[in-house]
Amino acid sequence: MAKSKTSSKKIFVLDTSVILHDHNSINSFAEHDVAIPITVLEELDNFKIGNDTKNFSCREFIRILDKLSKNQTLLDWVPLNGGDKKGKFKIVLQNDDTALDAEKIFGRNKNDHKILNAALTMQEQEPGRKVILVSKDINLRLKAKSLNIQAEDYETGKIKQENTFYSGQITIEDADPNIIQEIYKDNKTSDLSVLKDKVVDNGFYILKNAKNSILGYYNPISQMLERVEKQYIFGIKPKNAEQTFAMHALMNPNIKLVTLQGVAGTGKTLLALASALEQNNQYHQIILARPIVPLSNRDIGFLPGSAEDKINPYMQPLFDNLSFIKSQFGVNEKKAKKIQELEEEGRLKITPLAFIRGRSLSNVIFIVDEAQNLTPHEVKTIITRAGENTKIIFTGDVHQIDTPYLDDQSNGMSYLIDRLKGEELFAHVLLEKGERSELANLANDLL
Repeated sequence: MAKSKTSSKKIFVLDTSVILHDHNSINSFAEHDVAIPITVLEELDNFKIGNDTKNFSCREFIRILDKLSKNQTLLDWVPLNGGDKKGKFKIVLQNDDTALDAEKIFGRNKNDHKILNAALTMQEQEPGRKVILVSKDINLRLKAKSLNIQAEDYETGKIKQENTFYSGQITIEDADPNIIQEIYKDNKTSDLSVLKDKVVDNGFYILKNAKNSILGYYNPISQMLERVEKQYIFGIKPKNAEQTFAMHALMNPNIKLVTLQGVAGTGKTLLALASALEQNNQYHQIILARPIVPLSNRDIGFLPGSAEDKINPYMQPLFDNLSFIKSQFGVNEKKAKKIQELEEEGRLKITPLAFIRGRSLSNVIFIVDEAQNLTPHEVKTIITRAGENTKIIFTGDVHQIDTPYLDDQSNGMSYLIDRLKGEELFAHVLLEKGERSELANLANDLL
């Protein structure tokens, strides 16, 4: 019986990418055992110094291993915390006598191939058990499968495919015309029958009947369906229903966390920045941040100049949106001078996301652009920094991810939307219609 129980337990071999994605990944495999190739420890040694999220994940994972392995050798199976409900872990060395040698097949001097050999070693040492390589690296998983090693993506924190399309808005066809008229007259209604079973806290609705339609919002505090009207915000006017909903969520003081998702040109960042400027008197500071994700493998170190000179190209989209808002006013207009005043006083700041690590965000409206390039752990870290009177806005396109180990189901923005939809402090709006230009819309639609 004991042998049968052991053989039913799987062995998951972890790649470095999984650990840097989630430092607690070792505890995510229920009763199954976890093997960590010695090469992974060598790779982690290169990440232990620094202030990036992956450096923090590396250090935290090393501490977890150190705590679990006190007075024990890591070459033997070590119990994970959790008793019988958890499995064990060990460090696995490469066996040069395995029938297959990934380094001979794919080439030497590459750590990925040593990790594959560690998985092959586990297969030979534990012939009665299923060995599975877990990696965020798609190419490594393909190489593993070519060697008859079962390989999987790391699924913890990954949302289901059907949950990736929550838009935050619902269209109600053939809505009761009497209720539409009531909302026109009183700007609200307590009769929620028109929403049927689709009542969502901070949800947005388009009510239609024949030629009549109206935009609505379910207020979880008053528990009423309220009218949503277009409003001008710092010279910016919504051009469609989605942008109108986004402005409503951004300007609602009871909503402390907003996500705006959409393709390029839908106005995500522009609306977020305009709403922040409109509310500047309610917060001590406006911070716009975005993760630095170099394209074409050009690291920030390759750029010339000082640290600020290196960073500015990555921040340029934020400066572009600020310049567009400035262009709506004359040089001597009050709002133009207000923007200049906020910049000079340091109350309007554009910065890389890494530069706000460790800060407590109190009395701040904080806009995080390109949030699809963040991991679920990074998103959680940002939100848990929020202090009193803080509003956080995430903008991004979950289908345009620039980091190799994330996808539309595993990135932090998708995870956030999936876990918090329907919460009283949260609102989400999907912006689908491009408003940048006819040319940009053509590219989004056909290319």
